Amino acid sequence: MKTFQQNFKLGILGGGQLGRMLIQSGIDFNIPFAVLDPDANAPCSRLADFTHGKLTDYDTVMKFGQGCDIITIEIENVNVAALKDLARQGKKVYPQPEVIELIQDKRVQKTFYKENAIPTAEFILTENADDVRKHAAFLPAVNKLGREGYDGRGVKILRTKDDLTGAFDAPGLLEKLIDFEKEIAVIVGRNEAGEIKAFPVVEMVFHPVQNLVEYLFSPAEVTSEVATRAEDIARTIISKLDMVGLLAVEMFVTKTGDVLVNEIAPRPHNSGHQTIEGNITSQYEQHLRAILNLPLGDTDTVQPAAMVNLLGEPGYEGPACYQGFQEVVSRAGIHVHLYGKEITKPFRKMGHVTIVGDDVATLRQNTEFVKQTLKVISL
Repeated sequence: MKTFQQNFKLGILGGGQLGRMLIQSGIDFNIPFAVLDPDANAPCSRLADFTHGKLTDYDTVMKFGQGCDIITIEIENVNVAALKDLARQGKKVYPQPEVIELIQDKRVQKTFYKENAIPTAEFILTENADDVRKHAAFLPAVNKLGREGYDGRGVKILRTKDDLTGAFDAPGLLEKLIDFEKEIAVIVGRNEAGEIKAFPVVEMVFHPVQNLVEYLFSPAEVTSEVATRAEDIARTIISKLDMVGLLAVEMFVTKTGDVLVNEIAPRPHNSGHQTIEGNITSQYEQHLRAILNLPLGDTDTVQPAAMVNLLGEPGYEGPACYQGFQEVVSRAGIHVHLYGKEITKPFRKMGHVTIVGDDVATLRQNTEFVKQTLKVISL
């Protein structure tokens, strides 16, 4: 019979809210954590052995990694060269550095889909703004930066020739604008033994301006055929990558019922926050199980759930306060998660709210109530 001992240190590159919730889950397993983040006041700064430093600096990551036995990430913008060297020294790095490297560049990511027959929108690789302008006939399209785009940054919709003046003047791609019915996501986990489990498909609604998830519903209201296809795609990707850890796969459902991959993230993801209350195993516990090579947990739904991102209100910047907090927490089935960020800024992710319930109509009603009532402002 195997034993489970806590004689190791798990290092997280990134100390934001995803790392915070990973630590909260890991406390149940009594896991010792270390965290590296460039923000001295990051959400994880008071929850673990904390190091203040740049995630993209080779020497900083190497030094941090020397004190860890297993290393994982909560953000992709990290120094991959250091992680490769740490892996050569015998450190376990999950997801593997090669996977992070592929996903860091959307150009490489899209090429991977094409080479592996994974359905995705038609695309053209571009080198600069002049190159984008040569493809006016390809419009309407989405212009994406190859590297360092995150939470809606590095993405521009180009509908007409007039929009070409705003094209990115850096290596990127043009992706055909999809006339989609819904945006969905599947989170899938895989451990070292090759065991794979997927969470139910979720349906995402994006902020109309900031291009980040505003709220979502789980499970998604899609046909069983679409759900099966989406899960199969997610399983195929994590298998082709030979990846250990958690992979979030964002997809479009077209008006003709096709499922196309948009982007992937090799870590816990915004589209899985609701699993803490809504599923038997949360995405955070599943990520830990995967990278520790434990049996993966049951991903079944406990109750249908919605998740609302709690964003800083426009026009407010300074010490955060939460208007409508008491009204929201007084309702049954509503769970507020605050991320420990002292300063609010417009559209900054300050927390999320999970709403659970068996009645879909009430779930949607409570989601709208949270959106209208709970506001992050600064006095």
